[in-house]
Amino acid sequence: MRRFLTLRLASPLIAFGGEAIDNLGVIRDFPALSMLTGLIANALGWDRSEAERHNRLQQRLRLGCVLAPGGERVQDFQTAQLGKDDKGWTTWGAPEERAGGAGTYAGPHLRYRDYHADLCAWVAFALQPAEETPTLDDIARALDKPARPLFVGRKPCLPTGRLVAGWLEAVDVRSALETIVTQQAARPTTAWRAQWPDGEGEQPGARLLDICDERNWDCGIHGGWRPVRQGLLLPMEAKA
Repeated sequence: MRRFLTLRLASPLIAFGGEAIDNLGVIRDFPALSMLTGLIANALGWDRSEAERHNRLQQRLRLGCVLAPGGERVQDFQTAQLGKDDKGWTTWGAPEERAGGAGTYAGPHLRYRDYHADLCAWVAFALQPAEETPTLDDIARALDKPARPLFVGRKPCLPTGRLVAGWLEAVDVRSALETIVTQQAARPTTAWRAQWPDGEGEQPGARLLDICDERNWDCGIHGGWRPVRQGLLLPMEAKA
């Protein structure tokens, strides 16, 4: 049996960011491996320039996610007129300023951002190897008392409550997710959508997909393919 830390990601708006296309910020159905890496690193107080630390943490993460029934996708049209001396709030302790010539301030910023509205996502993850720092206990403590403000995907997406949901033991990631569904499902016959790494549990009817959700923290670009399984999970008593 392996030890898993579980998180509850809940917010009025959540953004599991995908590949941005021009001024359109699209979202994924499930949180990216890079997003969880960044969330944990932010809680630990790491600087984004510490690429080696980020890359290593991302390599060690074995995570899956289940989505509670409900929620919907919404699109926000955003427009902002920024002047040369305007500054923006950031999470790294210093204001963000604009650069460029006078022409860059002539028109407003226009962009579209997709969000999940009223979504509750549950994450279970382990580390491999488990003994290397940061450990699961280190991460749990940091998430409860983060070095900087935490958000779920984008800075407007502030969590509505404590992120750490608890601990559980399971043989693999899929089994850990099934335990969460069993504990949290209001209706025993309702299936929850789930995603977990390929090789971390079998599920009849689950799809095998290759996704691009790993970030090269040295250059800041996503690349490569990671095989995952996606399927529907029922509470264990519903399968008996």
